[in-house]
Amino acid sequence: MKNFALIGVAGYVAPRHLRAISGTGNRLVAAYDKFDCVGILDSYFPDASFFTEQELFDRHCTKLNGTDKAIDFLSICTPNYLHDAHMRYGLRMGADVICEKPLVLNPWNIDGLQTVERDTGKRIYTILQLRLHESIIALKKRVEAAPADKTYDVDLTYITSRGNWYYTSWKGDVHKSGGVATNIGIHFYDMLQWVFGGVKSNIVHVSSHDRAAGYIELDRARVRYFLSINADTLPRHALEGGKRTYRVIKIDGEEFEFSQGFTELHTESYRQILAGNGFGVDDARAAINMVYDIRNAKPVGLKGDYHPLARLPLTKHPFGW
Repeated sequence: MKNFALIGVAGYVAPRHLRAISGTGNRLVAAYDKFDCVGILDSYFPDASFFTEQELFDRHCTKLNGTDKAIDFLSICTPNYLHDAHMRYGLRMGADVICEKPLVLNPWNIDGLQTVERDTGKRIYTILQLRLHESIIALKKRVEAAPADKTYDVDLTYITSRGNWYYTSWKGDVHKSGGVATNIGIHFYDMLQWVFGGVKSNIVHVSSHDRAAGYIELDRARVRYFLSINADTLPRHALEGGKRTYRVIKIDGEEFEFSQGFTELHTESYRQILAGNGFGVDDARAAINMVYDIRNAKPVGLKGDYHPLARLPLTKHPFGW
């Protein structure tokens, strides 16, 4: 049994990590969050110590050294812009780290983290759960078995509706979240480059507070993508079905189904990490480079090969920003 501490336990993704820690037969001994709405702990680890101040959390974790509750892993579920600082903290605390994606917002931060890994002798692992999805593993094998000159045409559409609260939170601040492409799309970009190879070109057609659309040419694929948090961009059939999320990938015109099997992928990620097979810092590098380039590119408008939904009219920021 390994001992875990968790930073960001009041956050959206934290329950998946709590289930993963519990589901792999380990225990959470300490948790920290600035917010105290953490009743979820009662469902998994009611005996875990909880703190709303990092100084007290740090003091507690330090005092556990040399005991049977010494921290082996620090799980990080905090806002994107804090990941770098919290990973460094975990390594210097003497723990291995499991951090949600995106690992960092800027590519050069990866090199700095690897330096701290070397200095401390500890490891950073990230959650790239789509690489563990059975359908996507099968797709990767299919691509690898195809003729070397085969290039696929891929359309990625991902719409996950968010309300006005999104813009008040850190997620609506591009400097803290990295923007729409980073915040909701990082795992898709990682999956695409993992399956179809490295980036040859990266063109952004549309980029705004609520959507991103562009074209990425990979070694084995031509990818048109459209990502959005605006419910107004949902297809009519999704709206008529009462859906708030729409996720489709088409490969050479055929819909690729991978909507099932998501619920246990964080737990499987933890199993792989605990078995020594987790994804490390270098594994995250390609997708971080991709979303950094998207975030900093100047949109070219509706030119060239663009996703059909890129034509949808842009909307004003709900707060007029």
